[in-house]
Amino acid sequence: MPTALIADDEPHLADYLRAKLAQAWPQLQIVAVAGNGEEALRQIEAQRPDLAFLDIRMPGVTGLEVARRRQGAALRPRIVFVTAFDQYAVEAFDADAVDYLLKPVTDERLDRTVSKLQAALAAGAPTPDLTQLIAQVAARLPAAPAAGWLRWVRASKKSADGELTEQIAVADVLYFQADDKYTCVYARDGATVREWLIRTPLSELAARLDPERFQQIHRSVLVNMDAVAGTRRDLTGKLYVRLRETPRELPVARQYMGLFRQM
Repeated sequence: MPTALIADDEPHLADYLRAKLAQAWPQLQIVAVAGNGEEALRQIEAQRPDLAFLDIRMPGVTGLEVARRRQGAALRPRIVFVTAFDQYAVEAFDADAVDYLLKPVTDERLDRTVSKLQAALAAGAPTPDLTQLIAQVAARLPAAPAAGWLRWVRASKKSADGELTEQIAVADVLYFQADDKYTCVYARDGATVREWLIRTPLSELAARLDPERFQQIHRSVLVNMDAVAGTRRDLTGKLYVRLRETPRELPVARQYMGLFRQM
């Protein structure tokens, strides 16, 4: 029975991929789920999985670094990179030596990946050396700001007691939308989605947010790709992003439609 490891610092995304793999490949046994790169390295050494699904951008040791460190090992898993960097996937990962999954993972793409992996394992194909490819991808990834990617925003909202200021986790944000002199923050607040206001311009936010998580889909909107449930195209061809946890849909400008071509 083939075995695999999943590494992602977002637990709900790791659970989502695990559930999708259970449907697409019931015989695949997930022997470990790692929340960071260091744990992934330890679990790979301990469990010796046949496959490793690695999120490229994790705090500390990234998925790329995990793959790089295992290249010299006698026994190393076949790597599948999980990424939201569509342009890098197209340019660097679309090769016979490696496979990749774009976030949010679609059934169609996962089925193709599973078929490719099953064929490689059945044929006893050797695990390819990815040293050169990993270096190429690492060189193309945007560098994080010196202070790191933004993790919290201080936002305000009106209440009966006046204006309240709260600290909002960026991971809870569904999307940011420019609105005149302000930027609206739409984020989870328990079981609901609420709106806050911040004075930081959208262009400044874009430079401080991890592009693995947040992508611009319109000149006035930055969306959390982890919050995307799917897309809808109307009869005129206009594309809309559907979000989890809310019925709200966001229009996608033509120049950004390529981000969703696999959905």
